[in-house]
Amino acid sequence: MKEAIKEARKCSKHEDVPIGTVVVLNNKIIGRGYNQVEKLKDPTAHAELIAIRKAIKYINYKHLINAILYVTLEPCPMCAGSIVLTRIKKVVYGASEPKTGACGSIYNIIQDKRLNHRCEVVKGVLEDECSQLIKDFFNKLRGK
Repeated sequence: MKEAIKEARKCSKHEDVPIGTVVVLNNKIIGRGYNQVEKLKDPTAHAELIAIRKAIKYINYKHLINAILYVTLEPCPMCAGSIVLTRIKKVVYGASEPKTGACGSIYNIIQDKRLNHRCEVVKGVLEDECSQLIKDFFNKLRGK
């Protein structure tokens, strides 16, 4: 999670919400990403999707079987759907997202029994540090 937090801190250069992700396979980081929605003017440029794309490119295969995705904020429905499609084994996240969280807060897409793949979920890892990144960002944005 500390590596995901490092990725999230990269967002400060371009005013994106600080969310970072790493994908790990066999104890090696194979994909990194940070939120670039504002930077790229692309609503799909979430940290998770960027890291997943890099991981897929690294292993040259569409599925990330046995991979673990670490992310500072609970994934949204779009990212949760991508996690299911890529067959990631486990998702570890820091802060819960009460407005759009799709790994248990609002929805639980990644463990929906109606889908063909489900992921393990571990939540609350370094939660205070991950939450503080978000709080600091929005306080700065509001001029506090």
